[in-house]
Amino acid sequence: MATDVLCEVDSCTYWASGNRCDAAKIYVVNSRNTDEASNSEETDCKTFEKKEDDVIS
Repeated sequence: MATDVLCEVDSCTYWASGNRCDAAKIYVVNSRNTDEASNSEETDCKTFEKKEDDVIS
């Protein structure tokens, strides 16, 4: 199992410095209505959760 997962989506709650994913588990699915993806563009990360905007007071 992968221990270092790279991710460039810095708007995700699980994004960490160094483009690392800090999620305990990662769930990736086919993004098309097919049984099998043929390339990375046909997949989606369902673990993604939008990071809350930082509020400056």
